[in-house]
Amino acid sequence: MNTAMKERIQEFEEHLRTERRLSNHTIVSYQRDLKKLTIWCTESKLLLQDITAQDIRACLSSLHKNGLGGKSIQRWLSSLRTFFNYCIKNQWINKNPVNGLTAPKSPKKLPKTLDVDQVNQLLSFTTANWIDFRDHAIIELLYSSGLRLAELSGLNLTELDLKECSVRVTGKGNKTRTLPVGRQAIEALKIWLQYRQNKVATESTAMFLNIHGKRLSPRSIQDRLKKISIRQGMQGKIHPHMLRHSFASHMLESSGDLRAVQELLGHQNISTTQIYTHLDFQHLAKVYDKAHPRASKKSN
Repeated sequence: MNTAMKERIQEFEEHLRTERRLSNHTIVSYQRDLKKLTIWCTESKLLLQDITAQDIRACLSSLHKNGLGGKSIQRWLSSLRTFFNYCIKNQWINKNPVNGLTAPKSPKKLPKTLDVDQVNQLLSFTTANWIDFRDHAIIELLYSSGLRLAELSGLNLTELDLKECSVRVTGKGNKTRTLPVGRQAIEALKIWLQYRQNKVATESTAMFLNIHGKRLSPRSIQDRLKKISIRQGMQGKIHPHMLRHSFASHMLESSGDLRAVQELLGHQNISTTQIYTHLDFQHLAKVYDKAHPRASKKSN
């Protein structure tokens, strides 16, 4: 990569970090996407100011042929569009070569969810020690409030209000939102906090801790949930985000209030939340097929 482009990208990353205050996870995603562009430019001997829409189209085609899916290419184009807009703002280039380009469409995959009985099965494990009580509180909170994995891992003691039955979380783009916490999750959290105080000597402000008194990492939470799901005889791979999907699906199924579910999930655009309406329709269709006397098809 030429020195000028490397410097521009570094300045852009600093802008994301200090001015837009994006999370490290999001910045790493931008870095990964821009690296694909820089590799292409280096091989093609292109300078930043020389990149055209045709070049981006050729790079896109190469990435697609090498197995990059439509959703990943869409994110790649979005990252590039943001970068080139920043370049225009700083007068490094005159026009954005990504404008007007779209990613190849990929089939929409519906998120996998647990039904209420499966959630109950997952949560019915025996609590024999403080780690079990911690894990029970984690799963209850994930399902009760629909938290993202990073939101749960980053949760601090001061952000839980037991009296008001609410929790304040920091989501994508460092945006905070306050969520209700259900009765059973509150009970599980109270028990965990007693064990946390008595069994774990630490000055950490983190809500959930490991055996060393340090903040429990997202990877550790994933591993614990996987082990518990196997112990409980659950079918398929159970991960934290599946509990968030289940929360959203069950809330929408019961309330029908898409806007409320959008607020609870912290989605910026309601189109992101609308995927759960497809899940809800699938459920309704199954009920209809079983219940309506003229719904089921009979073979001749």
